[in-house]
Amino acid sequence: MRRILLEIAYDGTDYCGWQIQPDAPTIEGILNRELSRLLNEEIKVIGASRTDAGVHAEGAVAVFDTSSNIPGEKFSYAINQSLPDDIVVRRSEETDARFHPRKVNCRKTYRYSIWHDKFPMPLISRYAHWVHYPLDIEAMKTAAAYFVGEHDFAGFCSASADVDSTVRTIYEMRLENSGEVMHDLTREFYKKIDIYVTGNGFLYNMVRIIAGTLIDVGTGKILPSDIPEIIASADRTRAGNTAPANGLTLVGYEFEKQ
Repeated sequence: MRRILLEIAYDGTDYCGWQIQPDAPTIEGILNRELSRLLNEEIKVIGASRTDAGVHAEGAVAVFDTSSNIPGEKFSYAINQSLPDDIVVRRSEETDARFHPRKVNCRKTYRYSIWHDKFPMPLISRYAHWVHYPLDIEAMKTAAAYFVGEHDFAGFCSASADVDSTVRTIYEMRLENSGEVMHDLTREFYKKIDIYVTGNGFLYNMVRIIAGTLIDVGTGKILPSDIPEIIASADRTRAGNTAPANGLTLVGYEFEKQ
């Protein structure tokens, strides 16, 4: 048997997340079905992580085992012929049979996108959360720096999270803003705001809760200097709301070399 690695991009709007579910469209379910048809053998992909309903990906990673003799780099061309338009395998290659994407250290990056304007933009509404009120971008950038490092993020995950530890490390966090600027008294409208978060792993809804908290910082509801105390409290009620799924995109992974 050979192990094939796939790098996958998808628009998660019309899917109930990554993980296969009965009677519901999922990314994993579609990949299993189409790969099994293509190769005439039962295929079950193993994803590096799971995204929730409505969440997107630019560089999701999965592996599967096959007895096929198709060259590794050709699987992407073959499977894309039958995948729906909102799922694309961007790259494929043969990898070590022992490689398991959930059992190797990695750096994972997510992006949370905000469309910041008086009115929504239909062309990107599937991929960015619309915020119509003024945000203090500099305050949000200051607050973001407090999340970097190893912390117990118990206050930044949903109650349904089933994990042994809530300690995670954020290596880098940054805000990028672009587009037109519209002055509104002492605040400014930047049309597009992207929050990039890179870490060794994330708790359930962690990035969306961090995004919701930064939005509260932008409105003045939370001060940047409050962030260390909120993290230390491990109290979910002190952090911001869980930002909507449509703004979240899994950017990709950097796996530790074996």
